Amino acid sequence: MEPILKSILTCPNCKNAREEIMPTDACQFFYKCSSCEAVIKPFEGDCCVFCSYGSVACPPIQASNSCCKIS
Repeated sequence: MEPILKSILTCPNCKNAREEIMPTDACQFFYKCSSCEAVIKPFEGDCCVFCSYGSVACPPIQASNSCCKIS
């Protein structure tokens, strides 16, 4: 099964939601909101911002693998 690569990230500060394409070769540890410019990072225990704030978990988690390296 092919992983879903698009996820809607929702900023926890301003609630702005934006569709983003997830990287397949690394986790995205930081994300700068395009609306309020807050830099967000994952919750403790999550590997990336998509797992914490996205509508879809990152590709390695979708595949039931351990997550990839931090970028």
